[in-house]
Amino acid sequence: MANSDEPDLDELFELLEHMPVPDGYKVEIVEGTVFMTPQRDTHWQTIRRIIRAVEDRFGMDVNVLSDVRIDFPGHRNGFAPDVALLSRGARKDGLGRWRARDVEFVAEVISRGTAHNDYGPKMNAYAQAGVPVYVVADPYLRRCRVFTRPQGREYKQDCTVEYGEPVDLTGTVVGLVLETKDFPVEPGRTAKQDAEQDAPQQDEGPEREPQQAAQEEKPQEEKPREEKPRGENG
Repeated sequence: MANSDEPDLDELFELLEHMPVPDGYKVEIVEGTVFMTPQRDTHWQTIRRIIRAVEDRFGMDVNVLSDVRIDFPGHRNGFAPDVALLSRGARKDGLGRWRARDVEFVAEVISRGTAHNDYGPKMNAYAQAGVPVYVVADPYLRRCRVFTRPQGREYKQDCTVEYGEPVDLTGTVVGLVLETKDFPVEPGRTAKQDAEQDAPQQDEGPEREPQQAAQEEKPQEEKPREEKPRGENG
């Protein structure tokens, strides 16, 4: 049962409006927690390419949004999807907000600090709202995850498409092919490579410490054996 003292979504967003949120940060509320994420160049360039593909398919008058608040099912979920395509007959509610039930397609671009949201509570909320197609673009792993056939709080179909290969959505309500060959990637090592590099460092630490301790204790154990004969001869 929700705590009556907890601020609702409107109150939380009103508080955020009076906070010094840095320029270039995306702000959304996921299960009552506020997340502020810096928008990297790679992030925005990917969003632009997805929006352009949608506009090429449906025309410039298509109702596609980016970083606009939409409230989704669940406990205090006020998301700002990177890309949200609304149905042709979508209408705002009495408060002037777009409704989750009119969203036909969502795309999110992974950020290191909030990837768990995109694959966790946000994905669950999109499925629960009945969003037919949900795409996650990952510039670190250089791949897209495509989720379709929402049922309950999960998607029944999930496929992975590597960057460079087309994401074929022609069999969905979106009805387009999303080209990924020009999707920007994050420079340097991938998130997977970072994890692999960190793993041995965590294992080596505990192994070195006992060896160092043994070396420090060894001369301390030998001292009594050396001093004993000196005392007897004196």
